[in-house]
Amino acid sequence: MAKFHIKKGDNVQVIAGNSKGQTGRVIRMIPKQNRAVVEGVNMVSKHQKPSASNPQGGIVQMEAPIHISNLLLVDPKENKPTRIGRKHDENGKLVRYAKKSGEVIK
Repeated sequence: MAKFHIKKGDNVQVIAGNSKGQTGRVIRMIPKQNRAVVEGVNMVSKHQKPSASNPQGGIVQMEAPIHISNLLLVDPKENKPTRIGRKHDENGKLVRYAKKSGEVIK
């Protein structure tokens, strides 16, 4: 399985595409397609048939997946997008850190 620079729950910023500059939280990852669904970003209109959960049907706004190459993690310290590095902490565990501030990411 591939390792990604972002995970579910991370705060990210879009750096390319129609939603450039928007930030949001990663709702889910789609590893097979190298994509992520980000809250409130890359919104599309989806036509839904009436169903038991939605008896009216109609047009629903929802987030579409966006390629992870178009996403950068937001530095928890500076609130700016940053690249990610990996290093071993004092316990020998591999952790992610923000390249701009050096801050370890949860």
